[in-house]
Amino acid sequence: MGWVCVSFAAVFEIIGVLGLKLFSQSKTLLHGVIYIGGLGGSFLFLYVSFMYLQISTAYAVFIGIGTAGAVLLNMVFFGESKNSLRILSLLAIIVGVVGLKYLS
Repeated sequence: MGWVCVSFAAVFEIIGVLGLKLFSQSKTLLHGVIYIGGLGGSFLFLYVSFMYLQISTAYAVFIGIGTAGAVLLNMVFFGESKNSLRILSLLAIIVGVVGLKYLS
């Protein structure tokens, strides 16, 4: 249950980052709701995950997935750089997150 909550928290974090990007480009109510709703949902699910998992591990995995997801989202949809060092850094984050999950 804890890992499911961390996964939902990370997905909502990515939604919140998408909303933040959209809101920074065009300040509409919909973009604001996506931004605040996404980040609010992420913290709610993260909080619930702490009831099942160690805070340090759950938070680190949440941050790793959220960061990697946000970078990928911006690379794919908003034209951010896709150079090899950036992709290698993303892979390092993913390896670290997977390692933390399996060692917990």
